[in-house]
Amino acid sequence: MGVFFRRAGLFTILLFWTATTILAAAEKVSGTLTVHDSLTSPNQPATIEATLTGKSLLTETGLGGEPIELLVDGNVVATAMTGGDGRAFLSYTPKAKGAVPFTVRVGTTPRVAVVEAGANLAVWEHRSPIMAVEMAALMEDPAGQGPTVTLPGKEAEGRRPMPDAANELGKLSQFYYNLLYVVTQDKAIGSNDQVNAQARQWLKDQKFPVGHILVLPSDPEAFGAKLDEMHAAGWKTLKIGVGRTKAFAEAFLQRRLDAVMVPEPAKGEAPRKAKVAKEWKEVRKKM
Repeated sequence: MGVFFRRAGLFTILLFWTATTILAAAEKVSGTLTVHDSLTSPNQPATIEATLTGKSLLTETGLGGEPIELLVDGNVVATAMTGGDGRAFLSYTPKAKGAVPFTVRVGTTPRVAVVEAGANLAVWEHRSPIMAVEMAALMEDPAGQGPTVTLPGKEAEGRRPMPDAANELGKLSQFYYNLLYVVTQDKAIGSNDQVNAQARQWLKDQKFPVGHILVLPSDPEAFGAKLDEMHAAGWKTLKIGVGRTKAFAEAFLQRRLDAVMVPEPAKGEAPRKAKVAKEWKEVRKKM
């Protein structure tokens, strides 16, 4: 009889531990991890910023004190902890030029379920030519909606690319240009990182060459300010932009750089010194 009670007691303890473990696992917060593309040069450290958030009532708040891991080729190459705002900064130094896909994920923690996100690290040499491309110039307009100049979030999944755009950019990037894709952010669509991820997926689905994605606010002066910032950081080979909007073209022309508009804009929309291409097959002739 004593053996029976001892066994029953052991069974009760094991059952309690199992129930506690299941309850603890069930109580883990379901977080959202986001990250955007980064840019550096060979043998120079890149700072990759990841943001971990969780839902609190009707808002999303940063989850602080959580471990974040950076993976390249499946190997953990850096770790960091999130701050009070949910952001973590991870450092990685690539050795060779090219496009480096990477993943960030939540490390081992009892509080947050494992989640991950991916982006690209562009590793360019400062002497290599760079061409900026406005994403709006790559997409056909939605039927019946007229010209649009922003990336429409998840609706972009149904947007068709401009004829020959992917093929022509492939030729330009194969032996000469590094590509900088410029996206205008609409806060109604999502955060910077979310727009970055949507743009990256659309470019991949439509078989565009890999490039560095830059998400900017809808302020007409935003890209001009970014151009100045990149030139000050040593990216002085960014000398030409191919876009759709007048503001994009003017950002280059105001700095005595070249600008090509495609497709052909409405009469009066092209700045005086901008070059105009009716279709993407004409773009290389204008450069």
